[in-house]
Amino acid sequence: MIGSNNSSGGASRVRSLAKLIELGLGICCALLLAGLTGLTVVDVVGRYWFNAPVRGAFEITQLMLGALVFTALPLTTSRKEHVEVDMIYGMVPPVMQSVMKGIAWSVSTVTLVILSWRLAAHAERLMEDGAVTNALDIPLAPLAWVAAVSALLSAGYTFVFFKKAFRRGF
Repeated sequence: MIGSNNSSGGASRVRSLAKLIELGLGICCALLLAGLTGLTVVDVVGRYWFNAPVRGAFEITQLMLGALVFTALPLTTSRKEHVEVDMIYGMVPPVMQSVMKGIAWSVSTVTLVILSWRLAAHAERLMEDGAVTNALDIPLAPLAWVAAVSALLSAGYTFVFFKKAFRRGF
C-alpha cells in the first residue's frame, strides 16, 4: 500500500513537472515568435520608410529562429505532432502496429540522444572558442545548449512513448 502511494505520488510529481516544462517552453515559443514578428516589422518599416534598418536584424532573426525550432521540438514530440508517413500502418494487424510504433519510438529516442550529445559537445567547443556572431558579437554557445537540452527533453518523451508501446505488448 505504501509503495503504491509513493509511486503514484512520484508519477504525479513527474507529470506536474512535465506540464510546467511544457508551459515554460510554450511561453518561450510564443515570446520568440512575437519577437521575430516585432523585429521583422520594425526592420521593414525602418528600412523602407526611414532608410534605417535594424542593425544586426539578420543575425538576431537567425538566432531566434534556431531557438524557436529547438524550443518547439519537445512540445511537438510530447503531442506526437511530427510528420508521419504511414503507408502500410493501416494494412497490418494491431500487433504489428505496436511493433512498428515501438521500433519508431526506440529509433527516435536513440537518434535524439545522439543529437543531444553532439549538440552539447558542439556547445562546449563554442564556449571554449568564445564563438560569437559576426556583426553583434552575440555568443553562440547558449543557443547550442538550448538545442542540446531540447533534444534531450524530446528523447525523454520518445522514451516514455516507447515504454508505453512496449507495455501494451507486441
